Amino acid sequence: MTHPSGYGFDTLQVHAGARPDPATGARQTPIYQTTAYVFRDADHAAALFNLQEFGYIYSRLTNPTVAVLQERIATLEGGQGAVCCSSGHAAQILALFPLMAPGRNLVASNRLYGGTVTQFSHTIRRFGWQAEFVDFDDPDAVRGAIDEDTRAIFCESIANPGGAVSDLDALARVAEEAGLPLIVDNTTATPWLCRPIEHGATLVVHSTTKYLTGNGTVTGGAVVDSGTFDWSASHRFPSLSEPEPAYHGLKFHETFGPLAFTLHGIAVGLRDLGMTMNPQAAHYTLLGIETLSLRMQKHVENTRRIAQWLERDPRVKAVTWAGLPSSPWHAVAERICPRGAGALFTVSLEGGYDACVRMVEALEIFSHVANLGDTRSLVIHPASTTHRQLTPEQQEAAGAAPDTLRLSIGIEDAEDLIGDLDQALTKADGKTATG
Repeated sequence: MTHPSGYGFDTLQVHAGARPDPATGARQTPIYQTTAYVFRDADHAAALFNLQEFGYIYSRLTNPTVAVLQERIATLEGGQGAVCCSSGHAAQILALFPLMAPGRNLVASNRLYGGTVTQFSHTIRRFGWQAEFVDFDDPDAVRGAIDEDTRAIFCESIANPGGAVSDLDALARVAEEAGLPLIVDNTTATPWLCRPIEHGATLVVHSTTKYLTGNGTVTGGAVVDSGTFDWSASHRFPSLSEPEPAYHGLKFHETFGPLAFTLHGIAVGLRDLGMTMNPQAAHYTLLGIETLSLRMQKHVENTRRIAQWLERDPRVKAVTWAGLPSSPWHAVAERICPRGAGALFTVSLEGGYDACVRMVEALEIFSHVANLGDTRSLVIHPASTTHRQLTPEQQEAAGAAPDTLRLSIGIEDAEDLIGDLDQALTKADGKTATG
């Protein structure tokens, strides 16, 4: 995968956005642990606050360490710009904030992460926003859910927890027909497996907490803008196309063109919502991204071996990894994620809920935690944890039924992981594998 700059992914994940520190020559990006920045003079300060000049004002808005991370993620995703924030959930609100208004809605996949379903089902209603959940495997269902108040279409590239792969090309066509932005959560895939902008996405969101950082140390989020959407083509997006009172009538899209969404995210979103990423978190994520491609190769390699082994095991009812030929999403996965279908999937046990509980408690290498995308292998029972707030019908649609476990496969030795799963399955139902 080569960037327009001519550099490959592995080079960009190490170098994009970073330069030796001009003051000290430090090669690694420093942690600029400061809240404020000295202005050259009064005119310089006024120009910064009036968006007439780019620079650093206050770390709620901009910070040099975070700025490097923003450029690196935008580059890897093939976007025009990015805004980093405090978490993946914050990134979702930051992405929707310029688009929505009271009475407006978005059309969302019914296979989203449980916390996202809760955020879209309940929390955003306090802003007067609504979400309509439909089966994104059916583009006609998506098309049919759009009305005159719809302002965005939202899905995950690889769904959490089940690993279903969205047909981004088909969804982008629906979005284009409707004149709406397609927002894709690319957390589970990462830009190494999938670049949604190349499939027509307008915006990409990430929980940088997961694979981008990769070591379970800090939370963070990012919103990447493709820079290709015409925010002035209709009157649907006044925050970007109409005069902004807080900046003396400045029109973001008219003034900043392809950077309009990114600069609005900083100058209005971070300014007023305050969901800032701290510079130390940005530093940890920058370190993680340096090895992203190496880790993702190992994640996918391990997942392939483990999913194939689990599918043959008679104690297992179903395995949802889209890399398996038996998966209904296999053909889509080969087109959308040609390097592999990620490292997150679910497994349903013949012994049902009780077997799931016993298996979780018997695992030794797998950690029972509410996270994914770590170098360590992780397990959780979604119906009683991450998807607990959902109705039984929503749990079924999301692939989080009571007999289902979510596995996030790490980069340990695959044989050790298979051995751990084998002994835990035996303790879960008292049977040994025969497949």
